[in-house]
Amino acid sequence: MFTGIINSLGEVIEVDDEAGARRRVTIACGDDPDTIDIGASIACSGPCLTVVARGREGKRTWFAVDVAAETLRVTNAGAWQRGTRLNLERPLRLGDELGGHLVSGHIDGLAELVAREDLPDMARLSLRAPADLKRFIAPKGSVALDGVSLTVNEVEAETFSVLIIPHTLRVTTLGALGIGARLNLEVDLVARYVARLLETAPPSASH
Repeated sequence: MFTGIINSLGEVIEVDDEAGARRRVTIACGDDPDTIDIGASIACSGPCLTVVARGREGKRTWFAVDVAAETLRVTNAGAWQRGTRLNLERPLRLGDELGGHLVSGHIDGLAELVAREDLPDMARLSLRAPADLKRFIAPKGSVALDGVSLTVNEVEAETFSVLIIPHTLRVTTLGALGIGARLNLEVDLVARYVARLLETAPPSASH
């Protein structure tokens, strides 16, 4: 589990598209390689990915992950290339502060940035979510966009908006987004479970 509070920024330094519809992505980061275990999970701009190799070259730490076909299908990982910057988050540990909201690292779909307004002290991003995910997005609810925990500001018929504070613009990839960008969207776990319970609840008895 994650919180949507980004630990650091990474940069893709190598992409190897292997046979079998998966790709291996090597990511440079600022962490000590001794703190990154093989088999560990790291959220990379949203998707929870498993470390399959890690090391250091000079002053640069790197780790590699394999991105499977299903992840490539539902996320923007297929568009990652050398130089792509990624929001990195290490898993939540028992006793850690829950600063954002509970995030699983399982992406539901892609949200498209359709408008951006840069205000004096923040930015307002308006996004279009896939039709089947709109019902999980509510004003004051939570979403994770490219791994960043955000509060929904407004919801309209086709779009929803979030406000990004200067700190988040500075320490994540959200500050560099342009119109048309496709972001990994994870809806709130609580909203998903409530919807599922309502769908499976037996009809009320007639009186």
